[in-house]
Amino acid sequence: MATSNLEELRAELGTIDTELLALIKRRQSTALRIGEAKRSDGRATRDYTQEANVLRRAMNKADSVGLDRKITKSLMLLLIRSSLSAQEQDRVAKAEGGDGKSALIIGGAGKMGQWFASFLRSQGFNVVVADPSGTVDGCDHVDDWQEGPLDQDLIVVATPLGTSATILSQLAKAKPAGVVFDIGSLKSPLRSGLHALRDAGVQVTSVHPMFGPDTDLLSERHVIFIDIGCEAANAKAKELFSSTMATQVDMDLESHDRLIAYVLGLSHALNLAFTTALAESGEAAPMLAKLSSTTFDAQLSLASSVTQENPKLYFEIQRLNDYGTESLTALLYAVERLRSVIRAGDERAFVTLMEKASSYLGGRGRDV
Repeated sequence: MATSNLEELRAELGTIDTELLALIKRRQSTALRIGEAKRSDGRATRDYTQEANVLRRAMNKADSVGLDRKITKSLMLLLIRSSLSAQEQDRVAKAEGGDGKSALIIGGAGKMGQWFASFLRSQGFNVVVADPSGTVDGCDHVDDWQEGPLDQDLIVVATPLGTSATILSQLAKAKPAGVVFDIGSLKSPLRSGLHALRDAGVQVTSVHPMFGPDTDLLSERHVIFIDIGCEAANAKAKELFSSTMATQVDMDLESHDRLIAYVLGLSHALNLAFTTALAESGEAAPMLAKLSSTTFDAQLSLASSVTQENPKLYFEIQRLNDYGTESLTALLYAVERLRSVIRAGDERAFVTLMEKASSYLGGRGRDV
């Protein structure tokens, strides 16, 4: 009897799940219609006030029916993000900024190359991928970018930094008529190639998408644009992202790499140092897991994601940045200073360090 009742309850649960999925699908369809209405009225895709209203309404409803507020908030944030992603993708597709235009992505079979291939295709570009390592669905393909006439409206260089430097210099000699930009995480090793393109009269700019290839929603993501001296090329690159919710940031080449030494170089190094210290501590990972804390788990999760990335790319970010040692020196100094304060038993100095850190982070939050 109990088994029969259990099966009935499981069947009922399955029915409820089916109904939930149908409601989510209905919500997505409505969200797309809302996106169309926003576009017709000339409104932005994201409306923070409305998001807050949706969350507040859901939380109030959760309280009235006795549903856990944390579950409700997590679910609603997931649904909101999903709706925004669908609206953004629809807006990009409907904008058709590349309708009838062509793009060549050198290194397009790589992860970020594939992201740009999908992104440009959604805007109506006819995309050719030049990459000997493989093809990309929906795109024409050549092994060597130098095989073709280079008559595309847009050329994106999405290869590793060392290779990109060579390709940019070769493109300067070829003098393509279209806009050329790289998507490198650093610009120091590309400086000579970018300047060669500028001096050759090519429409050149430089772009740094501050997100990974798994990104499906550009809200709260940043795209950095480096003006190499061709205002028209910079404007055309920015136009590609105008229909998205990405935040566009203008920066000069030297400032970019100096700041990236901290934004990427320091954060990568800190997480690698953290995991290296754990790995070489002699403490078994299973035992540490049993004793883990909220802070440890959060740091471990972040560090784990870093260690799963491409080690060669991360080495390039450290080694090829002209300003790279500056942030690493700052990290060494900070760790040594902290150790000295602890060894000296200087509580006041320790408190001062934490207060200064809190003040800095609070100021950053207000600026953002």
